[in-house]
Amino acid sequence: MSNMIIGDALPNIPWEDKPKGCIDVLWRYSGNPIIGWNPIPKAARIYNSAVLPYQGKFVGAFRADQKNGRATLFFGKSDDGIHWNIGPDPINWVDENGKPNPISYGYDPRFVKIEDTFYIVWCDDMHGASIGLGKTSDFKTFFRMPNPFMPYNRNGVLFPRKVNGKYMIFSRPSDSGHTPFGNIYISESPDLIHWGNHKYVMGSGGSGWWQGTKVGAGPIPIETKEGWLLFYHGVSTTCNGFVYSTGAAILDINDPSKVLYRTRDYILTPEKSYETTGFVPNVAFPCATIFDAPTGRITFYYGAADTYTAMAFAQVDELIAYIKNNSEVF
Repeated sequence: MSNMIIGDALPNIPWEDKPKGCIDVLWRYSGNPIIGWNPIPKAARIYNSAVLPYQGKFVGAFRADQKNGRATLFFGKSDDGIHWNIGPDPINWVDENGKPNPISYGYDPRFVKIEDTFYIVWCDDMHGASIGLGKTSDFKTFFRMPNPFMPYNRNGVLFPRKVNGKYMIFSRPSDSGHTPFGNIYISESPDLIHWGNHKYVMGSGGSGWWQGTKVGAGPIPIETKEGWLLFYHGVSTTCNGFVYSTGAAILDINDPSKVLYRTRDYILTPEKSYETTGFVPNVAFPCATIFDAPTGRITFYYGAADTYTAMAFAQVDELIAYIKNNSEVF
């Protein structure tokens, strides 16, 4: 048992024990990938997607690249968090009056429950890459809210609760292309509409070349007794293009702009065939976690090669000890 995570029990969390002899703190599911090519009639690939527990089962917001090449958000359900029934059509967004409010494109969603409402954050089109924000309470009607920021920005990640009475969000200011730079910032809001008090959190560089080009926040941060546990992606530039790996950090619980510990080395990097070969090779992109607080089990969802959805697992006490003992803050 563990008492590290501050949160709820999830006794039916999808889980696989660490293989004998494995030394990794984040180990892959033996059944990967859990979503492959052409999973539904309208989509060629589903990846970089987000998952939440709901009423003893699971729900998800999925990036689905349709067969016209356009990325769009779909909603899905699962009994076990592994096998997914994804809706046949994209999410139908409406405004606060119930009138259609469609998006041009949407990708790399994060999914979070704050109090009694479920929020989706994604990369949106606002005459350039920006951050989209929407909400639902029943997974039937999805309300599109005002964009938190102007272009250009990506990797919006909401916190699961208010901090010092304010909603908090990570973002990564960028440009209009495949950004060759990027640092993580945090902003706050009293109402999820007006955002300010922007602060730098962490950037690329350090001794780890795996995160030398850019970094971006990954899944919703997990509240622990050591601080906020944040998985993030780090990108290196090679002669064959970008490589996306995963690292982890612990942030101050009352001021999450302060990084207490940060992994010097990656904890997951493209190595398996489904990570190194696909529509965009050499990508392990973290988007979601779910956890069982009593046991400290964490199930980690990530996009592989911009083609597949995959899973990995961690035990929070082991992971936090590793982060603290193999830390570099810069």
